[in-house]
Amino acid sequence: MERKIISRLDAWKADPRRKPLIIQGARQVGKTFSILEFGKTRYNNLV
Repeated sequence: MERKIISRLDAWKADPRRKPLIIQGARQVGKTFSILEFGKTRYNNLV
């Protein structure tokens, strides 16, 4: 499932001056799912 947040996360990853990421939002809207999906598809290792 493609979400709008994925494009924002891609922009964050591409920024050479990026800072730590904090995801805030309402309950049960897919924050964890989006971050895990982003990590699985964009990085080799995911913890």
